[in-house]
Amino acid sequence: MASYSQEEEKHYREYGPGCEIGSFPKDFVYGPDDPDQDISLIFAPDQKPKILLMGLRRSGKSSIQKVVFHKMTPNETLFLESTNKIESENISNSSFVQFKILDFPGQIDFFEPSFDSEKIFGGHGALVFVIDAQDDYMEALNRLHQTVLRAHKVNPHLRFEVFIHKVDGLSDDTKIETQRDIHQRANDELVDAGMEQIHLSFYLTSIYDHSIFEAFSKVVQKLIPQLPTLENLLNLFISNSGIEKAFLFDVLSKIYIATDSSAVDMQSYELCCEMIDVVIDISDIYGKDEGAQVPFDKESSSIIKLNNATVLYLREVSRYLALVCILREESFDKQGLIDYNFLCFRKAIQDVFDVRKVQLQQLTSSLSSPILQNSHTNGPTT
Repeated sequence: MASYSQEEEKHYREYGPGCEIGSFPKDFVYGPDDPDQDISLIFAPDQKPKILLMGLRRSGKSSIQKVVFHKMTPNETLFLESTNKIESENISNSSFVQFKILDFPGQIDFFEPSFDSEKIFGGHGALVFVIDAQDDYMEALNRLHQTVLRAHKVNPHLRFEVFIHKVDGLSDDTKIETQRDIHQRANDELVDAGMEQIHLSFYLTSIYDHSIFEAFSKVVQKLIPQLPTLENLLNLFISNSGIEKAFLFDVLSKIYIATDSSAVDMQSYELCCEMIDVVIDISDIYGKDEGAQVPFDKESSSIIKLNNATVLYLREVSRYLALVCILREESFDKQGLIDYNFLCFRKAIQDVFDVRKVQLQQLTSSLSSPILQNSHTNGPTT
């Protein structure tokens, strides 16, 4: 990566093989739920990973989904009715963030013979079990243990994530003690059952702060096979640009799908999330309106300078992805170098997109069995 002239950047932007840039309108949503869909269609086999939201009734599963993926405010979730049937939703907003999320009613046992466990728990994905930290969680731990053992028996490759939820009403000491107690009890039960090879990941979450977004970011990242490539690209970018921290965000949900190898500071992540909110709101009000109601274009960027000599710098990577960087003010004096390096980074992301598309096309073709295609013929074809 090297420095560049303004003419070179303009030529690259106009003729270089970058992503198709744009962004979503303010009222954009991923798509409506389809809860009346037949269960055989909900669990139809495809290449998308699944995230299964499970837990006891009123533990906060539906609130999590609505806040993270539907921009519902936390206070609005107080009026949500309890889920009484499976709610399925496809998240397909970029080449990297593509999965199906399924919200399961807490009062139904999906291991009963009337349900097909293979369809529910089979395939690539993660099971997110939500525990209400403000309630007596002994029953929830018992359900967690039963669910993990049965699901692991059906699909040994399924990932297990535990959200210790609603911690906003607990003191810091109580949060730590609750997490330690749940972690200890859950793992002890697995050891007693002879299943110590099962790994559980634990997160303290609340819909009233950014902890739920960070936790979901970690879950989604484990489902992205290109994650090591993205992290390496971010490491190269920040090391050649004098940047302290960089996040690759799914702008709509504020999930970061990748970051560099340095540790994630919660305060830095919250700053980046708030910057995205500011950019979206201002772009929606003052952005170009060319009939498509797209507030962003390929020139969109934002710079926020804080009073502690820190700069937040946002550049849009694709229609749904944005790169948010944190750097010192003196490093931003070389903005030309940073911008050129960003163009190289964006082109590399596009190359990974293209590889991903080819892989999906090959997988789709392999799912179309020649035996099935010729099953209605009377004889061999020539």
